[in-house]
Amino acid sequence: MTRKNGRTDDGGEAAGTSPGPRRTRRRPRRDSEVNRERLLAAAISAMLREGRNVPLATIAAEAGVGVATLYRKYADRQALMHEIEHRAYGLLVHILEEIEELGCPGREAVGEYLTRCLEVGDQLVLPLHGAPPLMTAEAVRARQTINRHLDAFLDRGRSDGTIRAEVNATDVIVFTALITQPLSYGPSWPRMAGRQIAIFLNALAVDGPIGIPGPEITQRDIEDSFAAQDAT
Repeated sequence: MTRKNGRTDDGGEAAGTSPGPRRTRRRPRRDSEVNRERLLAAAISAMLREGRNVPLATIAAEAGVGVATLYRKYADRQALMHEIEHRAYGLLVHILEEIEELGCPGREAVGEYLTRCLEVGDQLVLPLHGAPPLMTAEAVRARQTINRHLDAFLDRGRSDGTIRAEVNATDVIVFTALITQPLSYGPSWPRMAGRQIAIFLNALAVDGPIGIPGPEITQRDIEDSFAAQDAT
């Protein structure tokens, strides 16, 4: 039996030698991401219940973390609101990408988008819901992506014959903002909003007798209004 580099030729450790230190693979730390999601979910829940000026200490307590943890991640309420808005845009883009993969007809794609937005409506803390307009490059790109997907659905609908109305992505976005803000009183909101979605989709299918007032409202119009509000 011979030794080679501290090992015997049969693969065992040679006498009098010890194996080198084992390198342990560090498991990625997920605490930070878990705390982030807890804080954002708690913030949205608390704001729905108590309004946007709910104390940050209340949000931290609801998330099960200390106030110091909240402030390490978000220096103030504005920073927290910005993160919630970015999260909402991410949800919408993800929904649109999933629908795009379905390859369904244009009007069906719009309907799928409206239905899925209704399901996550309480998570959509966005300017058309009253949140401060976010003008970061990331937010603007997200809004452009949302518009691009919706315009593609509408173009597809015109090509496949399922959409005839002269509407654009902004019209769909405004309607989405309306159905994802429940009325304060009344019957089940999902039931009521579901009926409004059906009416909207039926309207897309025809060029009705009542003309849509012009000029159309574009993404540029929305961005300009956001920028003006942000500047005040």
